Amino acid sequence: QVQLVESGGGLVQAGGSLRLSCAASGLTFSSYLMGWFRQAPGKEREFVAAIHWSGSDTYYADSKGRFTISRDDAKNTMYLQMSSLKPEDTAVYYCAARAGRYNSDYVAGRGVDYWGQGTQVTVSS
Repeated sequence: QVQLVESGGGLVQAGGSLRLSCAASGLTFSSYLMGWFRQAPGKEREFVAAIHWSGSDTYYADSKGRFTISRDDAKNTMYLQMSSLKPEDTAVYYCAARAGRYNSDYVAGRGVDYWGQGTQVTVSS
């Protein structure tokens, strides 16, 4: 049984930082494209960042360099370091795994094989 468990969310003031983690089990983590999506209240889920199994290729939505995605295949864990947080970053952040390459389907959320349950990030002004 595949499980993706996010952690690290919380309440932070604008300008602050958080590091999200996604711990995976039940899959060959090193073979999966991993990524983060988020969903704000009243909005559709949107792509945030992704990292290929090699770790050499990373992809970002327009976070203007504030977010950094990384992975540790030895720990079956992916991370999202977020800095200079803004109130508009408030959302539930989801971990997403795909047994395939990064493409437009993945960005749209259609090409995701497994989702985590989400972790809440709230940025106060």
